[in-house]
Amino acid sequence: MGSIRNIVANAPPPSAARAVDLVLGYGARTVLSSATFEIPAGAVTALIGPNGSGKSTLLNALAGLLAPRAGRLEVPARGRRGGVAYVLQATDVNEHLPLTVQEAVTMGRYADVGLVGRLGPADRAAVDAAMAALDIADLARRSLHELSGGQQQRAFVAQGLAQGADVLLLDEPITGIDIVSRQHILDAIEAERAAKRTVVVSTHDLGDASTADHVLLLAGRVVASGPPEQVLTDDHLAEAYGGHLLRLGGRTLILDDHPHH
Repeated sequence: MGSIRNIVANAPPPSAARAVDLVLGYGARTVLSSATFEIPAGAVTALIGPNGSGKSTLLNALAGLLAPRAGRLEVPARGRRGGVAYVLQATDVNEHLPLTVQEAVTMGRYADVGLVGRLGPADRAAVDAAMAALDIADLARRSLHELSGGQQQRAFVAQGLAQGADVLLLDEPITGIDIVSRQHILDAIEAERAAKRTVVVSTHDLGDASTADHVLLLAGRVVASGPPEQVLTDDHLAEAYGGHLLRLGGRTLILDDHPHH
């Protein structure tokens, strides 16, 4: 029994995703080359890198929307219905789309019940909890197109939370939104971390990436992968961003392309 305990104690932590020599691209263009990495389960992983470095492309692949050109990508949660939730960055909502906030968040339950399935008490509780987590319960009956960009983004993140997925993918969820919405979304990510669920979030903010449990620094390949303090070094950042770095008072700032200054 003692040897079994030792084996369990020394076992590597579970992975939410694992890639070996992964190549991703669109048409004739290769976006991510020879990428080998693991994303830990039950933790927050930040994807960071310059524009065009492969962050959104990798999220698409993790979600199962983009097949690898070469190599291997394993995401065990994709084998379970509703196992992966993917929240894109909010864009302008069609003003002719008659969708309320509550209806949009409820769509997160369709992965379980289907488009024509009936919502049960657990589904309604999940929707209510997700709206409360993003502080949009008072907006439930408002049309999406009436909301600010930050409020819309909170609604879409709530939709992802309502799915109750093992893995939550967020594509730049706090870029260009108001401070209040930003904080609500960061709080929701922290709550997912506390619940030991996996979150993978792309960001251009070095400070936000530094608070994650794990970081993937991309530049058309994996420049570095691991804890923030090991990845977000001046050498690694210079390798990823080239000359787009500025040092002020001992602090490294990333000057990426517009609109991510």
